[in-house]
Amino acid sequence: MVATLLVTGGARSGKSRFARAWAEGHEGPRTFVATCRDLGDAEMAERIARHRHERECGWADTLEVDRDLLGALALCSHQGTRTVLVDCTTLWLTNLGMHHDWDEAALLAAVDGLCAWLAAPPLHLALVTNEVGSGIVPEHALGRRFRDLQGFANQRLAAAAQRVALVSCGLPVWLK
Repeated sequence: MVATLLVTGGARSGKSRFARAWAEGHEGPRTFVATCRDLGDAEMAERIARHRHERECGWADTLEVDRDLLGALALCSHQGTRTVLVDCTTLWLTNLGMHHDWDEAALLAAVDGLCAWLAAPPLHLALVTNEVGSGIVPEHALGRRFRDLQGFANQRLAAAAQRVALVSCGLPVWLK
């Protein structure tokens, strides 16, 4: 039986590690789909390098995709990938937002497309997302708009996924 999992939590909560362990518990070949774009700063480059090092063993491929997540999932399915980990939908939504000038309808339509794919996935899929609404209220309107959009996206993805885990302090709490 194919399984889908949404893993959410705050920054440095252990959600990526938890999702990676879940994916590695399913048969391969496995593909890691990274949605982070290299922004050219040293801190982000170090993060990307650390993430690449953490998944050196046991992963057949890594795809770096900033916006076309459905295309990447279709490619994985076509190539015979059995398990995919997407890290993370928060950066995917950010990339889409910058491309679509933060058009809420366009962004939520993309999320709904991913939710439709989750209804009948041909492979095991873990999605990592951030619970951005649990922190302080952003100072700027765009920050508040993003927080709200991410919250709406997370609700839709959680409804579509078979299982949902909240990770805090490295520990999962199963929500669904």
